[in-house]
Amino acid sequence: MKLSIHDLHKSYGDRPVLTGINLDIADGSVVTLIGPSGSGKSTLLRCLNLLEPIDDGEILLDGIDISAPGFDANPIRRRIGMVFQNFNLFPHMSVMKNITLSPTRTLGVSTPLARAKAIELLERFGLADKAEAYPDQLSGGQQQRVAIVRALAVEPEVLLLDEITSSLDPELVGEVLDVVRELKATGMTLVLATHEMGFARDTSDVVCVLDNGNIIEQGTPTQVFTNPQSERAQQFLERVIRSGRL
Repeated sequence: MKLSIHDLHKSYGDRPVLTGINLDIADGSVVTLIGPSGSGKSTLLRCLNLLEPIDDGEILLDGIDISAPGFDANPIRRRIGMVFQNFNLFPHMSVMKNITLSPTRTLGVSTPLARAKAIELLERFGLADKAEAYPDQLSGGQQQRVAIVRALAVEPEVLLLDEITSSLDPELVGEVLDVVRELKATGMTLVLATHEMGFARDTSDVVCVLDNGNIIEQGTPTQVFTNPQSERAQQFLERVIRSGRL
């Protein structure tokens, strides 16, 4: 699997949000997007999942332009899963139903098979006793772990993680980041936007600093965090360090 972005542009009305993004995402890598709020990180992830149409450029998956007008997004969303910052679980459905809905409805997986897969994933992430619970009976950290399990249930090749700890109390952040570390250990391709700078430094293969819709710095965590080349990236990281977030 290879995912590439070539000269991607995206605007909302007359407001440009992404202006010429270029990025190659290697199979099995962890690519982390950092930068100030409003820099375009979440929009870029939504474009990769085809939740937002792009204005210009290409998103290539194994050499095929999946961003072309009229391209069927549903098969792509099975290959490129996404987890959102606000969980987006169906409140009227149990954990089990939330997880098995997509495999049974969109993939045609039998209910017994989908349930068996869900149980396996719930056990893997310490949620086996929550299968029949409802989202409002779970902590924020548990809800976010269920959201990750739901995304994994369709066996995507790439998982996009959009600020998945930003809605959590500080003491719950660690349990969700532990799940991401485990996914990295399995070799899953991950693209995440985060404000958890220490996690980005310690876990990423590639770090991209975004500002005003552009990638202004890109490299290994060591390169980006210890020797940023652009003045804007230097300013951003100096503020991060002064705030005690790194």
